[in-house]
Amino acid sequence: MKRLVLAGLGGLAVVTIMGAANAADLPRRHAMPTKAPMYEAPYNWTGFYVGINGGGGFGRSDWSNALGTNGFDLSGAVAGGTVGYNYQMGQTVLGLEGDGDWSNIRGSTNGGACTGTSCETHNDWLATARGRVGYAFGRFMPYLTAGGAFGDIKATADGLGSQTTTRAGWTGGGGLEAAIAGPWSAKIEYLYVDLGKGNCDTVCGPATSASFTTSLVRVGVNYRF
Repeated sequence: MKRLVLAGLGGLAVVTIMGAANAADLPRRHAMPTKAPMYEAPYNWTGFYVGINGGGGFGRSDWSNALGTNGFDLSGAVAGGTVGYNYQMGQTVLGLEGDGDWSNIRGSTNGGACTGTSCETHNDWLATARGRVGYAFGRFMPYLTAGGAFGDIKATADGLGSQTTTRAGWTGGGGLEAAIAGPWSAKIEYLYVDLGKGNCDTVCGPATSASFTTSLVRVGVNYRF
């Protein structure tokens, strides 16, 4: 009896070992193949671009002379073109941008410095040349910008005439640009512009100055090469 038990245990051990060896030799069952996700290269902002922009400005002008000082609000539309270049390093985007806009920002007042007449400040054109620093979140890029501003200040005294002064000032602001399709991007931005003071001393009687500051809110579309 003891021999039969030992023989049975020995046979069971042999069968177990052989079964394990055969199982190890069987081909492994492969997982079902899955489709790899489509690769999308990171968006890169580097390159030249051109575009169009439009929006509006709201600001202030002060007329000053020996009779006093008058401050009043300005408002109007702007529209024009843009050209620039971006260079991306990691997520930082450095750029230069210039634009030139037709402008209809204007306002008027009377009394004080304009006693006996109505005085108007009118801006016909406005241009900027700025640096930009942005931070890329893929296809979105918030940015800060600052540089020079250039434009005219047309000071008109009703019944006396007008005098136009071309001025150079400064601008600063920020915005958000987003890649929308292929090489196209869209942006919204805010700029504060200060052109300083223009003169109206040849037609306004006493030596008179007219200042010009404005806040621009513009949207734009750019095409990158």
